[in-house]
Amino acid sequence: MPHARSAVAVLDEEFPAVRAKLLEIAATFDRLDRAAGQLDATDARLVQIRAAMEVLFSQESDRAEQVLLLFSRAYEDDWKEKLGI
Repeated sequence: MPHARSAVAVLDEEFPAVRAKLLEIAATFDRLDRAAGQLDATDARLVQIRAAMEVLFSQESDRAEQVLLLFSRAYEDDWKEKLGI
């Protein structure tokens, strides 16, 4: 059985990528703040983003699954017909 990496090893390896992704998200919010016009606080996309950020700060072990589900449609048996496929 392979030896699991330590938490420190995971952080050492993942830190540069996580830092870059967080900077990209911060830059997006900065661009939104500087853009003309106002966004509706109830815009479904903003609601999803806020919910995803709350998940990230939780202590749950299935955060990736929870975020994926936030951005996913519920399965519908008749999806082909609804999408015209």
